Amino acid sequence: MTQDDLKQAAAEAALQYVEDNAWLGVGTGSTVDFFIEALAKKRNAIKGAVSSSERTTALLKKCGITVEELNNAGDLSVYIDGADEVTEHGAMIKGGGGALTREKIIAAASRKFVCIADASKLKPFLGDFPVPIEVIPMARSFVARAIVRLGGQPEWRSGFTTDNDNAILDVHGWELLNPVEMESKLNQIPGVVTVGIFAQRGADVILLGDEDGVRTLTPETF
Repeated sequence: MTQDDLKQAAAEAALQYVEDNAWLGVGTGSTVDFFIEALAKKRNAIKGAVSSSERTTALLKKCGITVEELNNAGDLSVYIDGADEVTEHGAMIKGGGGALTREKIIAAASRKFVCIADASKLKPFLGDFPVPIEVIPMARSFVARAIVRLGGQPEWRSGFTTDNDNAILDVHGWELLNPVEMESKLNQIPGVVTVGIFAQRGADVILLGDEDGVRTLTPETF
């Protein structure tokens, strides 16, 4: 099976968590693209979706799925999204696609967070994938210096602007053995909009596509 086959299997397995006649949150990324294609088949059974990015919004609409603002939809039953890395405890690194702020907001507004990924994304701890941090443009250098003091190696994602018109710093060199603590520290730096560590509100369910099918992990809540 190819990696796309594994992603598709995990994405289709997430349909079981979609509630009828409800709004759901939809993330961003290649695995989510497979989920949206599958969701289109039951679009008439749901109210619609709250999107985490302009890219996702375009694909949802292309598939005939109604897109609503979070302010109007209110609390959501479930949020379906991928991860760049995830641990068995539900902590994740997200934001490789630059949509981390809206992803984190929608995750917080959802009763259940279902993470869909191929099995290669499961790690014993976070840090192999660089941690994206969305920052106010004027604070980019200031935040970078603060990150260096925390032992990270920040790299500006040059030429990239988020849907919120902000910059991204990708931080290398961390082994996040306590991701909740690091997420909290980074959130306190003035100029940081969102941190791509999703540990304070991690995944409630992890669906991993591998050669033997889809594995389901249900980590304890942090």
